[in-house]
Amino acid sequence: MHDIRDYYAGGKKLGFIHVAFSARATGESAWLLLGLTGTGFAVGLQGLWIVLGELLGVGAAWLLMAKPFKRLTDQYDSVTIPDYLESRLNDNSHWLRLIAAGALVVFVPIYAGSQVFATGKAFNAFLDMNHYLGATIGFLVVMLYITKGGFIAVVWSDVFQGLLMVAGLVILPVVGLLEAGGVTSIFAILGNSFPGHLTLTAGQGWTTIAIMQTLGFAAIGIGFLGSPQVFVRFISIRDEHQINKGAAVALTWTFLADTGAVMLGMVGRALFSDADLGFDSDNILPFMSQALLLPFFAGVYIAMVLSAIMSTIDSLLVVASSSAVRDYWQKTKHPSMTDAALVNLSQRVTLILALIAFGIGMGILLYDVENGIFWIIIFGWSGIAATFCPVIILSLCWRGLTALGARWAMVAGFLGTILFEFVVPPVLTGIGWDRGAAYLNALDVLLPAFVLSGLVAVTVSRFSSD
Repeated sequence: MHDIRDYYAGGKKLGFIHVAFSARATGESAWLLLGLTGTGFAVGLQGLWIVLGELLGVGAAWLLMAKPFKRLTDQYDSVTIPDYLESRLNDNSHWLRLIAAGALVVFVPIYAGSQVFATGKAFNAFLDMNHYLGATIGFLVVMLYITKGGFIAVVWSDVFQGLLMVAGLVILPVVGLLEAGGVTSIFAILGNSFPGHLTLTAGQGWTTIAIMQTLGFAAIGIGFLGSPQVFVRFISIRDEHQINKGAAVALTWTFLADTGAVMLGMVGRALFSDADLGFDSDNILPFMSQALLLPFFAGVYIAMVLSAIMSTIDSLLVVASSSAVRDYWQKTKHPSMTDAALVNLSQRVTLILALIAFGIGMGILLYDVENGIFWIIIFGWSGIAATFCPVIILSLCWRGLTALGARWAMVAGFLGTILFEFVVPPVLTGIGWDRGAAYLNALDVLLPAFVLSGLVAVTVSRFSSD
């Protein structure tokens, strides 16, 4: 690492293969390997709405947003997302930068902490190891390379991890199909025992609840339309000519990995019972790999799950560190700091944030070790996405967005995630509208928080002139 540009953006010289695999590995995490496979086990074909949402989100990010974003970030010489927003919206007050940094420093440790939690569950499911020991081992492995290598170390590890993840999610469902006697046998078993798994509404029909669940599943893809841990990859790519090729790689990866995850869960549902999994659907991939594969290959699947977790933890910590060091400390307090001092400080801040994430992950384990990985991780993902995505989208497609509108939109997205998760459902229940609370829980928090943020951005920008 020679300077801050290397530590946080890889010197802006990476090729499309590295960026595409890194963006996809970062955007997925343990929720894909343990959460989405568990969702396929629990609801069947309804999980394909998540696949559709992700394909639309990844496709829109690469094909519609990446080129203008890359062009502008090069023009402004941006290294971080707050760099870009401050330059794009002429925010000389630094408030936009500070709000962005604050949101990342809050939500990233939560998101990364949920990955630490997932590490403990993975070691326990695969090796019957103590949850806390497993989480500690996974955390220490990430620390070995992230504090010294920064963004470049993250990207190179993501390439290998992304290859491992997509290969594993394609191979294991095929092994399961062969074990069961083919696709016809799987569909026959599911049709007899779990007919709802062969419908797009999990057997509910197109009721209001089913529609809300469908929208909630598909809305997960919104997070790819501006989340900093994903879009910093577009800052790091060598030039615009790499983007179309990167889009092809990213979309192919998404289709194979996400569809494979849902199919793996469905095949597992046909082959194994809830009791086999200890009544925890998140265990389907660990159990299935050990039941159907030789021990060596089951060991590869342990590495695959840990790869998914590591590829997200490291990326999140680098993004949060960049916000604390560059966007707060350097840009607002000490603009004359040398690159050597900044890199040294970045390494220390990365370690501190990692320790906070580790503490949060351990806290989740202590509080509720049996809770589903899927929705814990999605909450952290939603907080980052609702804070940043509406502002990033509007900054690229609407000249009317103002710095004041962006500031309030980010605050609204940040607070909206918390309110729609913890405040609004109990309030609706308290006033006797249980059905409304059920609808919101089915929809989840990302879509309403995203809409709220976008509406605030447009409304405030209309009435402000900065």
